[in-house]
Amino acid sequence: MNWKGVFPALTTPFTDKDTLDLVMLEKSVRSQTEAGVHGLILGGTLGEASTLRFEEKETLVRNTLNYVNGTIPVILNIAEGSLHEALRQVKAAESWGVSGFMLLPPMRYYADARETIQYFRQIAESTSLPFMIYNNPVDYKIEVTLDMFEALAKVKNIESVKESTREVTNITRMINAFGDRFQILCGVDTLALESLALGACGWVAGLVCAFPKETMAVYNHFQRGEWQKALDIYRWFLPLLELDLHPKLVQYIKLAASIEGIGSEFVRPPRLVLEWEEKSRIEQIIRETLKTRPAV
Repeated sequence: MNWKGVFPALTTPFTDKDTLDLVMLEKSVRSQTEAGVHGLILGGTLGEASTLRFEEKETLVRNTLNYVNGTIPVILNIAEGSLHEALRQVKAAESWGVSGFMLLPPMRYYADARETIQYFRQIAESTSLPFMIYNNPVDYKIEVTLDMFEALAKVKNIESVKESTREVTNITRMINAFGDRFQILCGVDTLALESLALGACGWVAGLVCAFPKETMAVYNHFQRGEWQKALDIYRWFLPLLELDLHPKLVQYIKLAASIEGIGSEFVRPPRLVLEWEEKSRIEQIIRETLKTRPAV
């Protein structure tokens, strides 16, 4: 598994009947692969993981694997409240054909360091597939510290980290402490270029769900050493990337994807589709930014 590159955290498309929209899923996946992304992550925060049933996750995985046809890896997010359920999903997803997993700390229960390490270790040791630890204490309240990563470094298939602490100096701390033992991917859209400059090897992206070409342009220009070109697009992109920071990021990004014609607005309760002044405000941000859209 090579964790280098852009990995969209895909939204889960629903119909107005609250069922999976597989037609829109295919359209979304194809827009990402045509832009050149390096892998796809299903069932993350943007994928409304907590509302997805087990059989829906299987449907998402199997259909996405069929659409990409082996060209890029498909990663499933594991975000569960019990070890038993996490192990069940890992075992099943391995049989479905995923390439690896993104793994969150235990949900709902505020586990301490010892419990979190044991949880990660038992899940990772249940399979030979690789794992990316999702470190997001802002939203999920448990921080995976340097000391915890030191313990996890002994688990060979824990290979990477989605760095979402909002503290970019953690990238330098991780590299200073572990060298290249863990591949580090930025998990916050508004810190992507800064994170790449500090040594992150990839980007788990959100607004890529609506703007795959622009996201890939930022990444590719940076990789080619075309810093100013990357920076120009990134500065234009920032008002859109900031939509990733709000509790309603799913609704905001889905609205942007629907405007771009590669997604729909439908979400699953308790989330509700945007309306009235709120929808007008977010739509104005999107449309105003698009007026000066750069050629990529």
